[in-house]
Amino acid sequence: MKTLFTYIFTLFTILVMAQQTPAPKQTKTIAIVGATTHVGNGSVVNNSIIILKDGKIDEIMDATQSTIDFSGFEVIEAKGHDVYPGFIVPNSTLGLIEIDAVRASDDDEELGQWVPNVRSLIAYNAESKIVESMRPNGVLIGQITPQGGRISGTSSVVQFDAWNWEDAAIKTDDAIHMNWPRSVSSRRGVVTINEKYSEEIEAIKSYFDNAKAYNQGNKPTTNLPFEALEGVFKGTKKLFIHVEDEKGIRDAVGFSKSQGIDKLVIVDAQEAYKTLELLKKNDIPVVLSRVHSLPEHEDDDYDRPFKNAKILTDYGITVALEVAGAGRMERMQSRNLPFYAGTTVSRGLTKEQALQLITLNPAKILGIDDQYGTLEAGKSATLFISKGDALDMRTNQITHAFIDGRLISLETHQTELWKRYSKKYKKQSL
Repeated sequence: MKTLFTYIFTLFTILVMAQQTPAPKQTKTIAIVGATTHVGNGSVVNNSIIILKDGKIDEIMDATQSTIDFSGFEVIEAKGHDVYPGFIVPNSTLGLIEIDAVRASDDDEELGQWVPNVRSLIAYNAESKIVESMRPNGVLIGQITPQGGRISGTSSVVQFDAWNWEDAAIKTDDAIHMNWPRSVSSRRGVVTINEKYSEEIEAIKSYFDNAKAYNQGNKPTTNLPFEALEGVFKGTKKLFIHVEDEKGIRDAVGFSKSQGIDKLVIVDAQEAYKTLELLKKNDIPVVLSRVHSLPEHEDDDYDRPFKNAKILTDYGITVALEVAGAGRMERMQSRNLPFYAGTTVSRGLTKEQALQLITLNPAKILGIDDQYGTLEAGKSATLFISKGDALDMRTNQITHAFIDGRLISLETHQTELWKRYSKKYKKQSL
């Protein structure tokens, strides 16, 4: 009876919580005229004209130097507005959990410690109400990542307006994610040394050695977890190592080099500022988490999380931002990604540098910068128009958003409720 109730409740939840119908394919050429265009690579085009055709950016030009004929175009007058590339959130569980209390809607973590063969993409719910709520803030693309265990599984990159995971996929199985052990842990000011740290590192080395031997051998029997790691050894798939502390970062880099793994990304990296030379020398990008958080240690600068991006960027390290956290918190905070980037401006980055933290840089790290991350001719028309600065929560008011040239809906469950309840109490004349 309980199982039947759970099934019925889950089915009801899925039906009720379905998102807006995905937008149809672009059929008409669109011209966005008069806006200030933030390209995403540090440059800005004032009073611009952007031509969208067949899902691609056909041209970007200065309106003052153009005599283009807009006959047959759908023209969007955007004078006084700003245009940005669609924001990209890496290391996200969006679409993997809908309701924490309903186990059937929770697919962010698989059983087992060593599951590199688990694919997050096939569990991704393209009709998630939570995913839908990202779009009004300009977050249009995400790397959907499994959690838990020592090796969590394989992530994929998706766009946030699709019927199903097949339609949503931009890059399938882009990376393997591994959680590095902590040498020490701190709880309420009490520091505890991990006595099994060396043992846990040896277990990781042994697992990778066995996987490498398997992939170099005749493979008399099928081992799906080992096969999933083949791309990491061949360089066709990246290894994202989630690690916070300085010792862990240094050990993780040393481990990767010893295994011949060239495509490494460090995720979380709260103490990456202590390993600048190592990261720069090995050309290792960093995905920083929790810009809006307290310092890790009591003797840290009070604004350490705010200025980490500035420190790494100034040293020439490719940096992107993520919002990883526990369960529901991370999923809800993903919509605030642009405001985390805005916070880094208060610690010395320019607004165009901060923009790169959530556009070009994550696109490079995820290997999709040939089509996404910047607004350039020939690339995907994935962008949005805002009434003001999109990195400022006071002025991030999006009027239009496009994914691959498709004009997508900005309606969400939240906007529907706002419209409904804003009419509940009407001002009565005295």
